[in-house]
Amino acid sequence: SRFETCWLALMKDSHGVIIIFNPELPSHLKEIEMWYSCFVQQQPLLDSQCLLVAHHKPGSSEDTENLSLAYPLNKVKLIHSNLEEDPEDVRMEFMKYFRSIITIINENREREEMSIIS
Repeated sequence: SRFETCWLALMKDSHGVIIIFNPELPSHLKEIEMWYSCFVQQQPLLDSQCLLVAHHKPGSSEDTENLSLAYPLNKVKLIHSNLEEDPEDVRMEFMKYFRSIITIINENREREEMSIIS
């Protein structure tokens, strides 16, 4: 696609990837495999640096709440967002995710500083 030329710029020096999708659309379930492959595996980033968000629109069916993803996506943290019902839960999950990314960044920085010193 015409956006693929922008991907390298988007990926450069990135520390995390959030993939938001509609779990009711089978096409989205296939697409997130491609996004994961391009933006996580090829960088490479750790699975802990990726967050999958199954976004439920108001009035959407409930049976996608028990979504089970195939390997390798099943190794990645998956949260369900429903901003009408649980906006606070979603906010807390994002905060946990961002804290984990900051921890990874700090650990990498410390490792680099130690390698320069030694």
